[in-house]
Amino acid sequence: MESRQVGQAEEIRRKFPPDWEVPEFRVEFWDGKTSDYCVVVPVINEGDRIRQFVHRLKEANIDAFADIIIVDGGSKDGSLSHEYLRSGGVRGLLTKTDNGKLSAQLRVAYSFALCNEYQGVVTIDGNNKDDPAEVPELIFALQDGYDFVQASRFIAGGKGVNTPLVRSLAIRLIHAPVLRHFSGFRWTDTTQGFRAYSATLLAHPGLSIFRSIFSSYELLVFLSYMSPRLGLRCIEVPTTRTYPGGPIPTKISFYRGNLDLLMALASAVSNRYNPKVIHSVNIERVMSASHDK
Repeated sequence: MESRQVGQAEEIRRKFPPDWEVPEFRVEFWDGKTSDYCVVVPVINEGDRIRQFVHRLKEANIDAFADIIIVDGGSKDGSLSHEYLRSGGVRGLLTKTDNGKLSAQLRVAYSFALCNEYQGVVTIDGNNKDDPAEVPELIFALQDGYDFVQASRFIAGGKGVNTPLVRSLAIRLIHAPVLRHFSGFRWTDTTQGFRAYSATLLAHPGLSIFRSIFSSYELLVFLSYMSPRLGLRCIEVPTTRTYPGGPIPTKISFYRGNLDLLMALASAVSNRYNPKVIHSVNIERVMSASHDK
């Protein structure tokens, strides 16, 4: 069984361009492509939350809109039963076996999506805070020609339930305003992982997302910063994000995690994550080329 899992991963890896840096991973199961879009669900040790979330995905009939692919960061809690996932409409389970956190998981999932020729990818956390019934709205926006669709609880029609006060203030007073200023797009919910990208964005040479510099939270903030600057079409759509009562299900620790987020923000807007092509090519020229497509 393990040799087959590794073999499937190697088969996918052979399709990667030589400059892609993608962490090692296993294909635990893959039941094949049935849609032009996929929903990527990053998880690690989510316990009952991922089981509840998969049930909600099935209730919302999301597998009729897109192929659901879970990308695991190396869970040890036994929460990812193949039988249960498949019964909920999940078509694939990938496990990152290499170093790195969220951005490393996303590089695995996005490389897999591009190699399977998906036209777009919706990413939604597996901690059961977002409403999967809203996934189709992000897909519809991709179908309307947008490259980056950001879910937001802070625009008209959006709703944040039990959002911790410190988190809400940090987003609204620091993170989002900084990205609005430097990206030129009026983002409101910039740490939110519920978002969708076109294949054009994921493969854009001005972003070059398959680089090992993206390990933790860097990729999310970089894409929010650079995508509008490259002329890629961005939009926010209203969604609901609900924090349960009691302990907050998050991988962001209060001190170190929030410091990492702020450091990633500072690095992004100071162009430290830009690929070499952006340093050597006039930014207006890159933006013009993107608009001409």
